[in-house]
Amino acid sequence: MTTDPPRSPAAVAAEGVAERHLQRPWHGVAPGTTVAGMSVPPEITQRDLRHRSREIMDAVQGGQSFTVTRDGHPIGQLVPLRRRRRFVTRQEFAAMSRTAPGLDPDTFRSDQDAMADTHSDDPYDR
Repeated sequence: MTTDPPRSPAAVAAEGVAERHLQRPWHGVAPGTTVAGMSVPPEITQRDLRHRSREIMDAVQGGQSFTVTRDGHPIGQLVPLRRRRRFVTRQEFAAMSRTAPGLDPDTFRSDQDAMADTHSDDPYDR
């Protein structure tokens, strides 16, 4: 049976601080707080971002936004990217088609001919 070497009091204290730090909620305002009808993202410090990046990125992926601060001053925002839909429903396509402008086939064909590549498809035929 092996025993761990004795740890210094400073190492034990640092470990306790790290554990309390991870359990602490975001700084600043609580998520979902509104000011003048606008949602205010919670503030996180640059240090929190560095030490809790996985947890914060998981929250961003879940739709949460954050304001990043340095020395108490806002320096940036972390916001989730808008997710693109992969398809359009049949009803949406039908509605868009009804309001689409009319298309003259002759004008369309002449536009295609004007923009078509005039070179042959053979890369060696030049």
